[in-house]
Formats: sequence, C-alpha cells, structure tokens
Amino acid sequence: MSTTLQILLGEAPHAIPAGTTLYALRAQHKPDADVVIVNGAPATEDTTLREGDAVVFIQRGEIPSREALEALMAARHTPGVHKKLRQATVGIAGVGGLGSAVAIALARIGVGTLILADFDVVEPSNLNRQQYFVDQIGMPKVEALAQNLARINPYVALEQYEYRITPDNLDALFGTVDVMVEAFDRADQKAMLATHFGKQFPDTPIVLATGLAGHRPSNTIRTRKMGRSMVVVGDLETAAAPGTGLMAPRVGVAAHHQANAVLRILLGEDPEG
Repeated sequence: MSTTLQILLGEAPHAIPAGTTLYALRAQHKPDADVVIVNGAPATEDTTLREGDAVVFIQRGEIPSREALEALMAARHTPGVHKKLRQATVGIAGVGGLGSAVAIALARIGVGTLILADFDVVEPSNLNRQQYFVDQIGMPKVEALAQNLARINPYVALEQYEYRITPDNLDALFGTVDVMVEAFDRADQKAMLATHFGKQFPDTPIVLATGLAGHRPSNTIRTRKMGRSMVVVGDLETAAAPGTGLMAPRVGVAAHHQANAVLRILLGEDPEG
C-alpha cells in the first residue's frame, strides 16, 4: 500500500503522507486560512484526504489566484462546461438595466471575455434597476460596470467601448463574439441592432429582449427562438410608458433569461427548451 497520496494544493500537484487530514494540511501550509475548499465545495469539518483531492486554502479578504478561482469554478460547473465558458466571447450592446445584469451573471459563471459598449453615464434614475451604486453617478456606464465586474471576477477579460453603437461600427465592436446580447432601452435601437447585426453576422446568435416593463407576473416573460440565430426574451408587449416604468424585478428576470439563453447557446443547447 502506498504511503503517499497525490493531491492538488492550490492547483499545484502535491504529495502528502497517507492519512493526512484536511486541518493538519492547513496547519502546515496556511494556518490563518478562514475558508477551506475541497473539490470545489466548502469544508465544514476535518476529514482524511484521499488520492486526487483538490484543496484550496483562502484567508478572509484575500483574492484567490486565477488558478485557484478557475479550479473552484470548474469544480462547480464540471471541467468540460467551465472550459467552454472560459473560451467564449460575448458582446453586450447597452449596459443599463438588462446589460449590466447580464454582464454580472456571465462574469459569475466565468465567461472568458465580455465586450461592453454603451455611450451613457450612470444617472440617479438608473439606480432603481441597474447594477450600479450611488457613488458611481456620473461615471461612464462601461467604466462603472468594469469596476464592479472586477470585484466579482477579476479574471474575466473586458473590452470597454464608450461609443454609440451604429451599423457602421458593429463589425469593429462585435465582429469576434460567439453570442451577441441586445440590451438597449429604446425600441429603435433594438430594431437597428436586430436588423443590422443579423445581416452582417447571420451565423452568430443574438439574444434580444422586449416587453419587460412594469410589474406583471414574472412568468409572462419567456425565452423564444425566432429564426435560426435569433432569440427573444420578454412578454413581447409590455413597453415602458407613464404608469408602467422599468423596475428591477422584471428587468432582472428578463436579464437572467438572456444570460441563461447565452449559457445554453455556448453549451450547444436549445435556448428555448
């Protein structure tokens, strides 16, 4: 019987004596660690380590290394899923109520590269539904969002463009994406992107949203395939109007429908069903 075991310690191969316990390993390598992760899950009690276990020790307030964070996410998602997400590039046109929430969801699941484009700044009226903070009022939205994403997942690659999106700059901004997300407020901008992106990149999936204002039931928001490369999220009818404003709950529901549609597309699955 072997007297040593091979484990991963912070993603590096490491040999330990058979019978070594988790807490003994912590005492030896990082006694001040507050968080102990084994095979992607927090450990709440001591245990004897086994061949092939992956162990990460993290001190409170410490930012894990890229390798450690990747290992944790891979364990949560399964390595095959995480690899596909890490290699993906997603474009987000507009980073208001929809786009800021979509970006945060995709950063949390480890999408490798996000391309963010919006010409606007954070305004007080945005705070009822958009993923910004009071001290970011007046900042360009792409800059503020990049700041927030860096605190969530500092290893997502970000491309930020403080531009108004037009048919003429779609290729320069989004020509490399695997999936495109439309996240505008205005109907004319939505129509512009749907029309021109579809013409310029007919094989690239685009996920749009329409019909998400007010406080109707959440289940009226659906994800629908419309054609070979187009997915539309929303109830298709409830537009913002006096007395029917854009509010965080339904905007958030729609944004996460969009993010989940992106996820399913990247994994080769049907976004509708």
